[in-house]
Amino acid sequence: MLTALSLRNVVLIEQLDLTFGHGLTVLTGETGAGKSILLDGLALALGARAEPGLVRTGANQASAVAQFQLPADHPAIALLAEQGLPVGSEILLRRVVTTDGRSQAFVNDSPVSVGLLRRFGALLVEVQGQHEQMGLLNSATHLGLLDAFGVPPALRVAVAEAWRRWQEAEAALATAREALVAAERDREWLTHAVDELNRLAPEANEEERLADERKRLQQKEKQAEAIGAALTELSSRDRRSISPATALRAASRVLNQLILSTSGSDADTEMAHPVAPALAALERAEEAIAEAEMLLTRLLEETAPDPRALEATEERLFALRAAARKHHVTVADLPALAENLRAQLAALQNSSADVAALASAAKKARESYCEAAAKLAEARIGAARRLEQQLARELPSLHLEKARFFVEIQPLTEADWSNQGTERARFLIATNPGQPPGPLARVASGGELSRLMLALKVVLVAALPIPTLIFDEVDSDIGGATAAAVGERLARLAKRVQVLVITHSPQVAARGDSHWHVFKRNLNGRTITEARALDSASRREEIARMLAGETITEAARAAATSLLGHATL
Repeated sequence: MLTALSLRNVVLIEQLDLTFGHGLTVLTGETGAGKSILLDGLALALGARAEPGLVRTGANQASAVAQFQLPADHPAIALLAEQGLPVGSEILLRRVVTTDGRSQAFVNDSPVSVGLLRRFGALLVEVQGQHEQMGLLNSATHLGLLDAFGVPPALRVAVAEAWRRWQEAEAALATAREALVAAERDREWLTHAVDELNRLAPEANEEERLADERKRLQQKEKQAEAIGAALTELSSRDRRSISPATALRAASRVLNQLILSTSGSDADTEMAHPVAPALAALERAEEAIAEAEMLLTRLLEETAPDPRALEATEERLFALRAAARKHHVTVADLPALAENLRAQLAALQNSSADVAALASAAKKARESYCEAAAKLAEARIGAARRLEQQLARELPSLHLEKARFFVEIQPLTEADWSNQGTERARFLIATNPGQPPGPLARVASGGELSRLMLALKVVLVAALPIPTLIFDEVDSDIGGATAAAVGERLARLAKRVQVLVITHSPQVAARGDSHWHVFKRNLNGRTITEARALDSASRREEIARMLAGETITEAARAAATSLLGHATL
């Protein structure tokens, strides 16, 4: 609730501090005393447009501070936490406006935007006046108020849950259909890619194995080439050169002939011939070369690589790398890619069945939502009739006996269905017989509308989300029994929420739990507006003034005493 309002240099107000409590607070004063300035100052703190004219003449700036005490579960407390502002059981809304129209806004002494200040204000205070009716006039609020008035919460929860399940089912269906369309576009490519990868059949770690095998075969090939070159050198048949073996044999023949020509046939002489050691060495060398040639030939036969093995290995390795480049992956990722593409192709082949299953699920979810929404709609129609009946009982005593109040339940097109159901609600009024019902603000006059708003708030008090209601001259143009009825309903409303009322009616003023008198006075040649809280005696005098005018009579005092006594019954 609103606990305090502090205004500085607002129009005629130089300095004013008001405190408020629970129940009904009345503010009275002569016409022009400045009661509306109080509302202007409060509106400034709640985020209303800042006008330079609000700054008192001679001052540089005006300020307004509204203090609220709230329960921990109030939405404004949650908004504090959401915005990262200091959280507590109190909320201070402060606004400063300068003579050039610039303003600053604060919540709990933290600077905020005016838009955020206005969001807090909308959660805390609602003003009903001759020219400023809010809240209930906004048809967007009517459905929520009707639900809070007479619809079981379980029905609303069931609709919201059914809506969530339906939307999830529709989203899954839409995703599947989009995937199917995209997959159909890629079917030819997908089939080709899967066939290609199936033929390639990449294996895990295959690139590493092939690279090692390629390296091994290349080394083996180099080894074979070296052995072959060595054999070539040992047994060359090149016309320009002779092999070592041939040279050794030729040298041995020459030396043998030399020995034979000089020693005849004597073996001992041959053994003693000077070239005999050289001949023996040549023979040993010839045998060693023959042995080396034999060993190299055997080694070449054993180590010679398969001429196709290296080629096949390289072809496989290059094919894997080409496929990896084509699909923008690594060779190591090819097996997983192949599996993924096969899964996509299989999913494509099964996607029609999946889409059909999802469509069936979405249809069932829609049916469940429609069933829950139908129950909610039925409950709303019943609540609407009860609201109409209760309001009809309130209107006659508020001088609205000819008025007829209606709650219109309008079915929505499916495109407009939501987690709140399949219909919307509007509050309509016909103030005269034969007049078609219409929106509240368009049909009722200012006074009628203010009293209608009061009747609605009395009936809907349990559903009202705002903790503080302000009525500005709700008793305009009425008196007697009607004014008494207005006062009685304001008092009844104030048992559930905090109510502030600016009034000229003594019947209404007498109902207040607390009473502020707003007045003007001259201070050093300047007119200023002030207010003071009235005790029981001064309160009786103020109500007597409201009854009698400038000259207060004993009869007026007696009537005031009677009104105050009746109000406490």
